[in-house]
Amino acid sequence: MSRPVPRVLTLAAIVGSLFALAAVAPAAAAPSAKIAAAAAPRAENAYLTREEAMKRSARVSNVAYTLAFELTGKETFGGTSTIAFDLKDASAPLTIDLNKGTISALTVNGQAVTPQYNNWFITVAAKDLVAGRNTVSVTYTRSHSTNGEGLHRMQDPLDGKVYTYSHFEPAAANQMFALFDQPDLKATYALTVTAPADWTVISTKRETKIDDQGATRRWTFPATKKLSSYNFSLHAGPYKVWEDNSGTYPMRLFARQSLAGQIPADVWFKYTKAGLAYFDGYFGVPYAFEKYDTILVPDFLYGAMENAGAITFAERGFVYKSAMTSGEREKLAEVILHEMAHQWFGDLVTMDWWNGLWLNESFASFMATLALGESTEFKNAWQSFYISDKQSAYVQDTGPSSHPIEVAVPSTANAFDNIDAITYSKGASTLKQLRHLLGEEAFRKGVHNYLVKYQFKNAKLDDFIGELGKAAGRDLGPWKQQWLYTEGVNTIAADFTCSGGKIASFNLRQLPAGAGKPATLREQRVQVATFAMKNGKLVLDKKVPVTYKGASTPIKALIGGACPDLVYPNYEDWGFAMVELDAASFATAGKVLGKVDDTLLRTMLWQSLWDGVRAAKYPLNDFMQTAMDNVGAEKDYTLLGEAIGRISNGAYYLKAMPAPAAYAAKTMTQLQQIAWKGIEENSGNLDFARRWFRLYQDVATDKAGLDKLASILSGETVIQGMPLNQDLRWSLITTLNRYDYPNSAALIPAELARDKSDSGQTAALRASVMRPDAAVKAEWLAKIEDVKTSTPFPRLRAAMGSMYPVEQAALAEASAEQRLAKLPAIDKAADPVFMRSYGGSMIPANCTAANVARLDKVIAQNKNLSAGIMRALKDTHEHEVRCVAIKKAMTVR
Repeated sequence: MSRPVPRVLTLAAIVGSLFALAAVAPAAAAPSAKIAAAAAPRAENAYLTREEAMKRSARVSNVAYTLAFELTGKETFGGTSTIAFDLKDASAPLTIDLNKGTISALTVNGQAVTPQYNNWFITVAAKDLVAGRNTVSVTYTRSHSTNGEGLHRMQDPLDGKVYTYSHFEPAAANQMFALFDQPDLKATYALTVTAPADWTVISTKRETKIDDQGATRRWTFPATKKLSSYNFSLHAGPYKVWEDNSGTYPMRLFARQSLAGQIPADVWFKYTKAGLAYFDGYFGVPYAFEKYDTILVPDFLYGAMENAGAITFAERGFVYKSAMTSGEREKLAEVILHEMAHQWFGDLVTMDWWNGLWLNESFASFMATLALGESTEFKNAWQSFYISDKQSAYVQDTGPSSHPIEVAVPSTANAFDNIDAITYSKGASTLKQLRHLLGEEAFRKGVHNYLVKYQFKNAKLDDFIGELGKAAGRDLGPWKQQWLYTEGVNTIAADFTCSGGKIASFNLRQLPAGAGKPATLREQRVQVATFAMKNGKLVLDKKVPVTYKGASTPIKALIGGACPDLVYPNYEDWGFAMVELDAASFATAGKVLGKVDDTLLRTMLWQSLWDGVRAAKYPLNDFMQTAMDNVGAEKDYTLLGEAIGRISNGAYYLKAMPAPAAYAAKTMTQLQQIAWKGIEENSGNLDFARRWFRLYQDVATDKAGLDKLASILSGETVIQGMPLNQDLRWSLITTLNRYDYPNSAALIPAELARDKSDSGQTAALRASVMRPDAAVKAEWLAKIEDVKTSTPFPRLRAAMGSMYPVEQAALAEASAEQRLAKLPAIDKAADPVFMRSYGGSMIPANCTAANVARLDKVIAQNKNLSAGIMRALKDTHEHEVRCVAIKKAMTVR
């Protein structure tokens, strides 16, 4: 899955679950004890605990589903789920998961029975079961979901056509059919679907037969290979389809009819075909699912999902109303490759429980970046990874929401608690440095052996690490403990002395992760590089690979070399560690930032300066001046994106503090001038012009800047090579409304009249909610806080993300106390999907010591909040503490 957190148990309950799990193995040796445990009733809620799942999989095996669905396009659908399975013993009841269905018939081993059903699962009585082969059939109806889980339904406002698609991760297949909804009960899925005659039906396999039945057609699909329930899928609607059979595997691409003109199918197929060829070769295990379908879907919760053979992508992230920039193509290629890697790591071999989800996601992130650099034109893939993914991991791993990569997951309610930068990006970084530690071929051999041994099965962390260790001929137990079971990121720094212009001593220091984190010192392999200034340029003098351990590692190979002007202890970014530059190197970095020819090093030096700002050691105003002095000369497209991103981060802080008015106004004016010059100098170059325009739009907050944006919208000002398409029009209208530009409110209904699409409606909503209008804020806050609202979730999510722009501090503060007071009740009543959006948008942040104290109090007084909301509170608190410190470190008054 490409990028996001349900409610969790208390710490005591987690500890209790772990003790219960520890008792499972000995209990299995005694049949009477096992039967007694199995007889314990399942908790009456929507979630499945790991303990309950283990009990069920100890009894159930060899599962096969025969599924039949009746799809009409209306708000409800019908289905029959027939489950065949082997049962080890029939001495206790058995539960089957089905969420909010209306059951019309239940048969067990051919006998009709009265359903014992609580809206979450069916309990089949022991007397109706037999030891050996059983068959349970459930016929039911259910409402389509509208929040992106289960079998989601959407009606296109442009043409009235209805589209459906499924999303089951982590445990939402039970929102579409009756089953054992846990990853370690892999099964086959045979499928028939009756749907309107103009619909296409897509699933894991290709259909074997389509029967015309007048207004409907009946689609028949053969049994799949063994899959975990969250990897199976069904998508149906009048989708537009493109096909490409030029590669080893047939490829199809699907999208809504109203979006057909915006889909560059050739680009999608290009990266899909390249990725399939690359992964077949790298893994040495052929792609297992015969065909490769990609479906673009609306209202999707995440970026994409790796359903076996039928991958879903969110329209909002990958459909554009103009030609894609290089950055957008790189993003598309990376996500295609990420989901494709899952076809091996996640679908072919699957974790047995959700504590292993990190390995799926970490490996997919690592392999996607590796494949991006080696099978596409984006050879700078690891530079992009460093800029975005890795920095997100560093930020989280140094903050309050840090956690070990491998963590216990007591229940399906907790399965997505850790869908974050640790699970994705730190895990990927850890695998990257493990590859350097073991050697590329040993790592690849271990991965191959793991996939061969566990294909179509479930596996644990120890299975994966064991195969890598065997291939490399070393015990990875200590490495596993250091990297996977311990949170926090270490810092490395060069400790050296010079005498007579030569290095006299050189050690690589490793510092513990920091306050509140374990004092673990890790082993990893990095490169330490020294640089000298020559003819006004920073030039590499020497680089030395080092495997370091402990607090200090001597590097004898550097002794006697020229005393450096700059030392970088993680050159070429092999390791996962924060870099602390020595004082002389930090000073050099600030002086020569634009004179470093090595692009990745230049990228890392930009980051080092920004890290200084975040640590409140380098004044933000000094950083902004250094950035303004250097950004205009940057010609590397990827690094320009980072530099502009860091400047925009700085501008955010200036607004949030707020910075002294005269300084802020002067800086914003300078940034507008730099950005507009960048636009003019890149006239006709869409890639670079768009990046510069992004900066201009971020800093155009005064009348002159907003006048310029209004003139672009009206067509008076034309940017050569950057068409005024619908996406750009809405972006401009949103910015103008954000700052209450004269007559901007009237732009919204006028634009909506010309763009009636669902994306247009969402854009209009965002622009309206973003206005500095207290009445509009109050109206939408009431809808958001009403857990029984009829407002569709996609609209609520859009509103939450637009409510409180940073400069609208007074409007945000007006409801801050109310939002915090209602937070516990909303957290208790709302579902996890809703709370993930709420936690990211609705917790007050205003860069004041008073808000830090207020959040401290809320955290202390609400220990029973869900893990996701408690993390959001702590992250916001940490953000506020940092903002206040950055403000204090400013040297302008």
